[in-house]
Amino acid sequence: MSTLYLALNAGSSSLKFAIFREEADAKLGAVLRGRIEGMPANARFTAKDGLGTPIFEKQWTDGELLDHEATVRYLLKWIDERTAGQRLAACGHRVVHGGAVHTKPVVISDRLLIELERLIPLAPLHQPHNLALIRVVTALRPDLLQVACFDTAFHQTQPRIAQLFALPRDISERGVYRYGFHGLSYEYIASILSELDPRAAMGRTVVAHLGNGASLCAMQACKSVATTMGLSPLDGLPMGTRCGTLDPAVVFYLMRELNMGAEEVEELLYNKSGLLGVSGRSSDMRALRRHAASDPNAAEAIALFTYRMVREIGALVSVLGGIDAVVFTAGIGENDRMLRADVLRELSWLGFQLDQRANEAAVSRLTYGTGPQAWMIATDEELMIAQHSRTAIA
Repeated sequence: MSTLYLALNAGSSSLKFAIFREEADAKLGAVLRGRIEGMPANARFTAKDGLGTPIFEKQWTDGELLDHEATVRYLLKWIDERTAGQRLAACGHRVVHGGAVHTKPVVISDRLLIELERLIPLAPLHQPHNLALIRVVTALRPDLLQVACFDTAFHQTQPRIAQLFALPRDISERGVYRYGFHGLSYEYIASILSELDPRAAMGRTVVAHLGNGASLCAMQACKSVATTMGLSPLDGLPMGTRCGTLDPAVVFYLMRELNMGAEEVEELLYNKSGLLGVSGRSSDMRALRRHAASDPNAAEAIALFTYRMVREIGALVSVLGGIDAVVFTAGIGENDRMLRADVLRELSWLGFQLDQRANEAAVSRLTYGTGPQAWMIATDEELMIAQHSRTAIA
């Protein structure tokens, strides 16, 4: 009987999943992958087999609401039908915030859920959905072991000085410091970098996780030493709807001069800023690219995103004391060749030599020469979740 591991990665309106099988060589091989997007009102389910071949698609009709419980109930039934006779050993979850205590994956308990609920104010876009999904799986499959895999854990290797804010010590001691996020993605890149670029794996690398959420991580010998996100996933680069780094005085201005309450400011900075706010059109980089030639606001949103990336990479290079490689990953990083080209041209002073043909073809290595290299690597958070789940339940 084959042993399977389910990885779930929940967002506010989407759910990514993957099923992995334990192979004879003890590695995990993908069996199924898919996602349900557009919840709750216009949900669409797509799935592929382990080789990436589309095998299933379903569109729910208008007006048919699909909450987390209905989504998971449908998904588990669908998985059961396609994995009959095989044993599901565990279900692993991406949990965005683990706080200061949880630095490695852990089997989920009632006590753990209570601890993670206290971190909701630090990740209000993600943490509630992560925890809601866990509770739904518990209700539907009470005997199934579940494992929490934390996005913050990878950054625990950072030196204390990189984690501190310049705040009074009694506030820092309450846990107010830089945690960093997208750790599962960075961990995956670190796990395979030596196969592509041994010099970078042993040396100094900046990884750019660029999606609706975006951040950078500076790695020394594949260990995190600095990152752009801080206490919450709001800090750092501009993102799809999040503002990124902001002068705190802007918040005072919004509250005093525009009479905005704390919840209104939070909604503005998390859901109405970033690419969406600057462009006034969309949070989707693909849509902005389509309209950039005719819409100066869309063009400016792209230009700001690129500028901030280049600026933050420069800061991380100074922390590392040089650079051996840059890695682009996640939705924008893997698919937006114009962004990759623009960033690498701006970084030519560091020795990057863009290979235009390679970039256009989206091959892994984007540069030539003997200097620092740039790579495009597709991330796999779900594989990391499955691997951590297997380790945790062992």
